[in-house]
Amino acid sequence: MQQFSFRYKLTAVLFFLLFCLKGWSQTDTSRRIDILDGQSLRQLTIDSNTVLKTIAGNAIVRQGRTILSGDSIALNQLTGVAEVFGHVHINDADSVHTYANYLRYIGKERIAYLKRNVKLTDGKGILYTDDLEYNLATGIATYKNGGRVVNGKTVLTSSDAVYYSDTKDVYFKKYVHLTDPKYDIVADSLLYNTQTKEAHFISPTRIKTKDGIINTKNGVYNLETGESTFYDRTSIVDSTRSITGNYIFFDDKKGIALVEGNGKIVDSVSKVIVLGDRLEMNTKENSFLGTRKPIMIIYRNNDSTYITADTLFSGLRKYDSSTRRTVIKNDTLNKVTELNVKTSATDSIRYFLGYHNVRIFNDSIQAVSDSMYYSTEDSVFRLFKDPVFWNAQTQVNGDTMYLFTQNQKPKRLYVFNNSMVINKANDAMFNQMSGRTLNGYFKDGEIDYIRMKGSPAESVFYPQDEDSAYIGMNRSKGDVIDIFFVKKELNKVKFVNNVDGTLFPLRQVPADQKYLKGFNWMDSRRPKTKLQMFE
Repeated sequence: MQQFSFRYKLTAVLFFLLFCLKGWSQTDTSRRIDILDGQSLRQLTIDSNTVLKTIAGNAIVRQGRTILSGDSIALNQLTGVAEVFGHVHINDADSVHTYANYLRYIGKERIAYLKRNVKLTDGKGILYTDDLEYNLATGIATYKNGGRVVNGKTVLTSSDAVYYSDTKDVYFKKYVHLTDPKYDIVADSLLYNTQTKEAHFISPTRIKTKDGIINTKNGVYNLETGESTFYDRTSIVDSTRSITGNYIFFDDKKGIALVEGNGKIVDSVSKVIVLGDRLEMNTKENSFLGTRKPIMIIYRNNDSTYITADTLFSGLRKYDSSTRRTVIKNDTLNKVTELNVKTSATDSIRYFLGYHNVRIFNDSIQAVSDSMYYSTEDSVFRLFKDPVFWNAQTQVNGDTMYLFTQNQKPKRLYVFNNSMVINKANDAMFNQMSGRTLNGYFKDGEIDYIRMKGSPAESVFYPQDEDSAYIGMNRSKGDVIDIFFVKKELNKVKFVNNVDGTLFPLRQVPADQKYLKGFNWMDSRRPKTKLQMFE
């Protein structure tokens, strides 16, 4: 019984040793470099530990699925090191092919050191250098003494680079330069995928296109589709405009840009700046849309007008030479109200639209309304739905308002229906005029004269004597009221046709006569400074 037990244990030990030897043999075989072909074969013994086999003429060896070939090969099968000379070619499982003049191959680590006229291709791009380290086990190739990658018509050069064969990514470092028929990119570092043709920017980068220049520190640009995504205050600049933002998506082929996070668009031709947290722009149609706290700045002649709204839009249209007119309103009965403007047939006209909570600020004027239309064709602000206008201590409101400007200053004001003028004399007294329509005229940016028409037009006016002392309150009405200003202050009121009025002494003014119907001093809605426009 003891003998049987001993034999059983001995058999088990032998079986275990054979299994280990078999495993060792299989592992060693997979790493062994075998000779496949050659015109001549020699064995050279250097010492007791070093035996070289040399193959000359169409020399080919193999390790697993990797085939090495060249004019001649010196192979140490014990150490697994091979040196290949002349017309070197590495075929790595038919997926990556590498060429050079010289190769030193370390079989145990599967690392290839290639020199002179090195070329590596994965079927998508070709890497050229004179000194390359290629790890076939990881599929990572590295050069540190200059090289380039050619992918179709795209050429990328750099001082250093790391190529990843599995992902088709190339990480370029130091003096990176990408040239393409459509782009010219300069960076310190850049990640490029030869399969998707996407360039990932990870350092300050300058991209020059046929239309302009992009400066970024972080982003992705697809050279095939023209689509790009940028972060970290990227700017896109061309001959007529610039775009800046924390996040920018740009489609070069469609000319569409989406800007988010402190976005800024500058149109140097129209002299317009647009700011906002979300801006959209179509560079081909030359239009923009702002939807998150947008603010537009129109700057001319050292003066700026600030405009805000829930939504701001601007577009460009060609002048219609066949009609030679600007259509203001076209109703369902095809009745057209028009304003004739002398304009060249080749001119482009920029227009601006504001929707909901429109506010306008300028040193000379301030205004609010629900919506707005403005055109560079006639420099008229058309304000709709509850518009209110302020100039110095004078407030004007009505159903619809047209503000004509010249050189960023008010020139004329036209108010349709339910027009009212309120001029603040002091905290307790307000001069007021109301009527159907209003025409106001300005001089050097300040209100100078207003004509109010109505059926009838009404007025509450506090006249003054020669010493500027108030003498009472005049409540009057007539077909027409003419209002005259001197140095921003209401100076004289004149009534025309069917005049009827009463002068009340200051201490005898009835409480129900102090205000016209519809009186509403809306100073709280008035933008006081340009800083308020950014709130």
